[in-house]
Amino acid sequence: MARLDLARWIGERRTRQIQRAARNVRLTVICLFLTLLVLRGTIGAGKFGTPNQDLDDLRHALQSRPRLPHRSLVEESKPLPDHRAADKDNDPPPRDPSDPYSLGPKISNWDSQRSAWLRRHPDRPNFLAPSKPRVLLVTGSSPKPCENPVGDHYLLKSIKNKIDYCRVHGIEIFYNMALLDAEMAGFWAKLPLIRTLLLAHPDVEFLWWMDSDAMFTDMAFELPWDRYSPYNLVLHGWNEMVYDDKNWIGLNTGSFLLRNCQWSLDLLDAWAPMGPKGPTRIEAGKVLTSFLKDRPVFEADDQSAMVYLLVTQRDKWADKVYLESAYYLHGYWGILVDRY
Repeated sequence: MARLDLARWIGERRTRQIQRAARNVRLTVICLFLTLLVLRGTIGAGKFGTPNQDLDDLRHALQSRPRLPHRSLVEESKPLPDHRAADKDNDPPPRDPSDPYSLGPKISNWDSQRSAWLRRHPDRPNFLAPSKPRVLLVTGSSPKPCENPVGDHYLLKSIKNKIDYCRVHGIEIFYNMALLDAEMAGFWAKLPLIRTLLLAHPDVEFLWWMDSDAMFTDMAFELPWDRYSPYNLVLHGWNEMVYDDKNWIGLNTGSFLLRNCQWSLDLLDAWAPMGPKGPTRIEAGKVLTSFLKDRPVFEADDQSAMVYLLVTQRDKWADKVYLESAYYLHGYWGILVDRY
C-alpha cells in the first residue's frame, strides 16, 4: 500500500531509483562492518576492549617491533653474487708476457682438412666459376658510437657502399663489431677475426679484408682473379719500396686478399707476435722504427710488421705475396679524389 502511494506521488521510475539506492546503502554498510571486523582480527582488538584501548595496544606493538628498512632497501642492501668473480675463476690464467703470443692452437694440416670438407659438401664449392673464386669480404667497426655523429653517418655510407659492390659481383660480406681478443685491440683486431673466419668458412677461397673507412670508387671494376691464381696474399704496394727501401708505407694493409690455406694460417701466426698491447707492442714499435725507413716513433702496427716480416723473411713468404700497383687496391683519398 505504501509503495503504491509512493509510486503515485513521485512516479514508478523514481521509486525504483530510490529503492536501488537504498539497497546499495545497506550493502555498503554491511561491507564496512565486515571490514572493521577483519581489521580488528588482523591488528588485534585489545581483547575486545574499547577503541582507545585498541589504539594503545596498536601503538605499543608498533613501538616494540624493531624498525626495518623498506623491503626494496633490504633487497638492495643484500650483497649481490659477483658473477665477474665466477667468470674470472673460469677464465684461463693470464698469458706470461715472456711467452710468444699465439692466435690459437697450432694447426698444421688445414689444407687436407679443407679439401676433405669440400669433398663432403659439393654444394659449397670454393670456386663459383673457373676464374671466379668464392670471396668473403670482411670489415667491421667498434660497437660504440663515434664521438662525432658524422662518423656514424660515414660508417653507414661505407657499409652500404661495400654491400652494393658485393651484390653486383657475387661476393659474400661479413660485418664484425666484436673484439675477439682483448690483447689484439686497435690495428691488430683483424688478425684473430681473419683466422677465425678462415677456419669457419672452408668453402671461401679468398678472404678480402677492408677497413671500415675504405670505400669502393668503381662499382663495376672486377678484380683480375687470374692474375692472383699463383699467390696467397695480395696487397697494394710496390716491390722496390718494400724489399729495397724497407719503407713502412711500401704496402698497405687496409685492403688485402688472403687465400684460405695452410700458408695463410702460418703467416698469421708469424705476423701476430708483435700485436699484443702493452710492453710487447711498445718494444716491437721501437724495433720497427729503427729498421724501417721514415717510420715515426709509435707502437707496433700491423702494416709496419708486415713490411718487416716480408723483408726479414723474404725467402719464406715473398714468392706467394703479390704487391699490386697496376690499380689502387687501396689508396689514400687525397690522391684519388678528382683524379678518376
